[in-house]
Amino acid sequence: MTKFDFKTTEEIEVPRKLIDQVIGQDQGVEIIKKAAKQRRNVFLLGDPGTGKSMLAQAMAELLPVAELEDILVYPNTMDPNTPKIKVVPAGEGRKIVEEERRKDISSMENMRLGASLMLLVLLSIPWLMLYAGWISEIMAAASLIVAGLLGIGVVMSLQVRASPEKGMAPKLLIDNSNKTMAPFVDGTGARAGALLGDVKHDPLQSGGLGTPPHLRVVPGMIHRAHKGVLFIDEIATLSPKSQQDLLTAMQEKKFPITGQSELSSGAMVRTEPVPCDFILVAAGNELDMQKLHPALRSRIRGYGYEVYLNSVMPDTPENRKALARFVAQEVVKDGKIPHFTKDGVEAIILEAKKRAGRKNKLTLRLRDLGGLVRAAGDIAVSEGAKYVTAKHVEKAKKLARTLEEQVADKYIEQRKEYNVLITEGSKIGRVNGLAVLGNGGLVLPIEASISASQGGKEGKIIATGKLGEIAKEAVLNVSAIIKKYKGGALAGKDIHIQFLQTYEGVEGDSASVSVATALISAIEKIPVKQNIAMTGSITVRGEVLPVGAVTPKVEAAIEAGIDTVIIPESNRDDVFLSRDKKRKVKIVTVSDIVDVIDVALVNSKRKRQLIKKLRSALSG
Repeated sequence: MTKFDFKTTEEIEVPRKLIDQVIGQDQGVEIIKKAAKQRRNVFLLGDPGTGKSMLAQAMAELLPVAELEDILVYPNTMDPNTPKIKVVPAGEGRKIVEEERRKDISSMENMRLGASLMLLVLLSIPWLMLYAGWISEIMAAASLIVAGLLGIGVVMSLQVRASPEKGMAPKLLIDNSNKTMAPFVDGTGARAGALLGDVKHDPLQSGGLGTPPHLRVVPGMIHRAHKGVLFIDEIATLSPKSQQDLLTAMQEKKFPITGQSELSSGAMVRTEPVPCDFILVAAGNELDMQKLHPALRSRIRGYGYEVYLNSVMPDTPENRKALARFVAQEVVKDGKIPHFTKDGVEAIILEAKKRAGRKNKLTLRLRDLGGLVRAAGDIAVSEGAKYVTAKHVEKAKKLARTLEEQVADKYIEQRKEYNVLITEGSKIGRVNGLAVLGNGGLVLPIEASISASQGGKEGKIIATGKLGEIAKEAVLNVSAIIKKYKGGALAGKDIHIQFLQTYEGVEGDSASVSVATALISAIEKIPVKQNIAMTGSITVRGEVLPVGAVTPKVEAAIEAGIDTVIIPESNRDDVFLSRDKKRKVKIVTVSDIVDVIDVALVNSKRKRQLIKKLRSALSG
C-alpha cells in the first residue's frame, strides 16, 4: 500500500478549479482546455460516473465572462406575432427594463389621474344641472347613476390598458448580470419546449385583456447557454426533430422561439432569431452513437473533438494519491461528513481496485465510489466519530449494497433454505458455478446428465435455464472437448445441462468451465466436491481463459459458505478481498480443464486415469 504523508484528508489541499479536480482523464482534460480556448464542440463517450458532466462544467469555468450578453424581447407594433430581439452587454438589459417600466408607471399614473378627473366631472354634471333647474331631482338621480357607472367603466378600462404588464416595456429573456462565470446549462432529458424555447398559451386573446406576445416568450436552454456551455447527456434520447433543430442552432448560432404546441395560441408567435452561440458538450455511451443524428455528429467532429473517457486507470502511487484527493474533494463537496483517516482512504482505494475488476487498475467510475464515501461518512456521523476510518468504510459496503447484490443475497438465502445450493459433500454431475447479477456475484448451480437418445443414433445437447446466445455457444465449445477425449463413446447419447433456477437468465461464457466439469463428472461417474465453486471461460482445446468480475463472484461464494474457488490463472491478480474475507476462502488458479478436474473432482483411481486421458486427448 502507498505510504501517504497525511494523517487525515483535511490536510489535503482541494483544487479550486473543477478542471484540476478531474482524476484519471488526462486526455479529456487536455481536449477540454483546447476546446474552451477555441470554442469547439465536444462529444464525450464513456461509462456512467466517469466525469462527463464534471468536464463540461469545468469548460464553463474556463470560458471568458467578459463576452457575456443580455437578450431582450420587444413588442413589434407592425406585427405583434413577430416580437423583436435586441442584444446588449451583460448587465445593461436589467437597466433598460427598469427604465422602461419607470416610464410605463409614470404614464399609468397620468392616465389614472386623468381618469379620476373625468369621473369627477361626470359626477358633477348632474348636480350642476339640478342646481341650475334644468332637470328634475329624479332625472338628476338617474343621470348621477349613469354617469357613475360610465365613469367607473372608463377608469377600469384605463387601468387595465395602463398596467405595466400590458405595456410596451421589453422582457429580459437572458439576464447575465453579476455572473462570475460563463453559463452552464444541463439539457439532459429536456423536451423540445425546454430545449428550444416556447411561447405560452394565452386564453384571453380578445377585448384587450390578453398578454402581449413578447411577454409570453420563454427562452430555451440553447438560448440560456449563449456564450457558455450546453451539456446534454444521453443525447441520443432527443427526438430526431430536436436533434435537427439543435444542429440548426449550432450552425446559425441563433434560433427563433415559437410555440411548441400546435393547439396553443403560442404557435402563432415566432420571434426574430434569438442568439444562441453556445459550445455543445454532448455525452453518451456506445449505443447512443448509433442513434445520434449523422449530421449532428458530423458537426461535432468537423468543428470539435470526440473523447473516449477511461473507466480505469493504472494502479500507481500517483493515482492512489489522486484518489486520496478525490476523497477529500467529496468530503468538502458534501459538507456534512467528517474527513477520512489514512486507513479509511486505503479502504476506499482497495474498493477502487476491486471495482476496476482488472489487475493493477483502479476504477474511474467515481460517482459510485463517491456514494461509498458518503455512506461511510454518514455512519461515522451517526456514531459520533471525529473521522471516518476503515471500519466505517467496511460497514458502509454492507449498508450501501447495490440492489443487484441484495437480490443475489436473497437468491442465496432462498436456495440454501430449499437445499438448491449445496456447499458440503460431493455429487456426480453437479457443480457450483459463479455468475454476475448487475454489480454483484451469484452462485449458479449447474447439473449435467447423460441419457440414451430418443431420436435415433445421433445424440443431442439439451441446455435449459434461459441461456443467451453467448452462453449457448459456450455449451457447444464444451461439447467439442467432450467429443475429443471420448470419441464415439457418446454416440446415441443425449447430453442434458441444466442451470438451476436461473429465472433472470444466463449470458456469457464464464460458466463454461463449470459446464465442462459437470459433464465430465456425469460421464465418468466421478463426484464433484460441493465446497468448491468455479468460474472461467474455456476454449475448444481445453484452455481456461480469464473472465470479468472475479472479485464479486468470489465474494458471493464466501457469502454462500463455499471455502474454495477456482479461477483462471490470468485472473490471479484480479481478486481484491478484505483481510476478513481472505481468511474464509482458498483461491486456486488453473490454466486448463485438466487443472480444474484435478482440483474439483473427488480423488480416486478413476480420476487419475481420467486426467491422463484428458492430457493425451487435448495435447493431440
